Amino acid sequence: MVSHKVTGYIKELVNVTCTERYGLNLPPWQLSIIWSFVVSAFSIGGLIGALSAGRLADKYGRKTCLLWNNLLAIAGAVLMVLSKTAVSFEMIMAARLIYGVNAGIGLTVHCIYLPECSPKKLQAMMGFFSTTFISVGILMGQILGLSEVLGTEERWPWLLGFSGAVAVLQMVTLPFLPESPRFLLISKGDPQACEQAMKRLWGPKVDHSGDLADMRDEAAVISGVQMKGIGDLFRKRSLRWQLATIIWLTITLELCGINAVFLYLFDVLAKAGIPPHQLSYAALGTGLCEVATSVISAIVIERTGKKVLLMGGFFGMGTTLTLLTVTLYLQTILWWMSYCSLIFIFIVFFNCGPAGITVPLAGELFNQSFKAAAFTINTAINWTFQFLVSMTFPLIVEHLDYLCFIIFLTCCFSTGLFVRFNVPETRNLTVLEIAAEYDRLHNRRGRGPAASENENSAASENKKPLSPAPVFNHMHSSVDHLVQITWL
Repeated sequence: MVSHKVTGYIKELVNVTCTERYGLNLPPWQLSIIWSFVVSAFSIGGLIGALSAGRLADKYGRKTCLLWNNLLAIAGAVLMVLSKTAVSFEMIMAARLIYGVNAGIGLTVHCIYLPECSPKKLQAMMGFFSTTFISVGILMGQILGLSEVLGTEERWPWLLGFSGAVAVLQMVTLPFLPESPRFLLISKGDPQACEQAMKRLWGPKVDHSGDLADMRDEAAVISGVQMKGIGDLFRKRSLRWQLATIIWLTITLELCGINAVFLYLFDVLAKAGIPPHQLSYAALGTGLCEVATSVISAIVIERTGKKVLLMGGFFGMGTTLTLLTVTLYLQTILWWMSYCSLIFIFIVFFNCGPAGITVPLAGELFNQSFKAAAFTINTAINWTFQFLVSMTFPLIVEHLDYLCFIIFLTCCFSTGLFVRFNVPETRNLTVLEIAAEYDRLHNRRGRGPAASENENSAASENKKPLSPAPVFNHMHSSVDHLVQITWL
């Protein structure tokens, strides 16, 4: 989220392009339509990237996929930087589409790669850090968008093209990191390369024999089983509750009201008495709040468990939106209620659980043969609803104003109840043990997690938990595709 001035500069370029090329002076409604296409192009690209990410990650490997994906970011950055010189808003639109494909692939593959390179005791924390890196990317975008940095009429193209610099950084550093040990052993069947990758990640003196044995156990379970596609996952009846979990949580992540909260942010801050020229600096507090909450939650998640953070996050967001609706209503009656904004509290609840757990959760609920398909569904739904919300949300706000929060708080409360009664705790459990917990929770008596139709739960429950290996230098992998969207 960057100053409204940058948005104004881009809209001005749209007007200048149409005037110089066609001799047209666009009325506001036509400018709004073009601007909607510029904004939504990113979500369309994200959907395209998400739908192809799983197959690319399985075919070429996680690391290789992330490495070559940076070329898309660099291409988009070049278009962004040259758009003002060429007097072409179409270049911005095309760059947004390319950035979206880059983000769709990068987010999906990163959420697979990072937990797979993490040991069992750090797996939940590393999965949560994917969202922490997103928050860092948003904060970077806010800082770079200040008028003292790149948020000026002369430098805004460099702001939009900054992701190219981050992509170059990743292309230089990523080759020094190994491929995912799980991918090398289970998907490629190369135990020697797997051991070498674990030694590079953990150090040669660390005993990783137990983790290697766990990977070999899972490899034996799905030996000869081909990678499953999206259709296979939807047809697998024994995985219907796991699939329902990621679909429900992902939809609610877009319908929880975070977009509405950020829309009202500047209005609430202005009513709280902050001068207009200081609003961008005050908004930096939201970025800092997101980063701090994500870091703290990532640290405590191994103690609290994911189910507690999910329920607390959704119920907390629903309660906060209820109070926020009342607050915004009373602002028209009681002037002092303008200081009772609950936006920062909502952001805390959003980042303490739902934002950090939802996307990586697919990697825990499905084994290697279904994992890519699950992540593809997960991220495709995320991008689809992000597009739908970006197109319909202005109309909802126009007709309902702050009462739009009622829709979002209903989604938050219903999802909190869904998690409470239908989702088991997954902390320190293997894929097979999680499948057994779903069986127990939904009373599937007579057929345990070793049911023959489900490779995801086809092994003995006595197997040791799966433990990937640690990785510590992937912050740029998420920042790469997330700094791109923060200028809006």
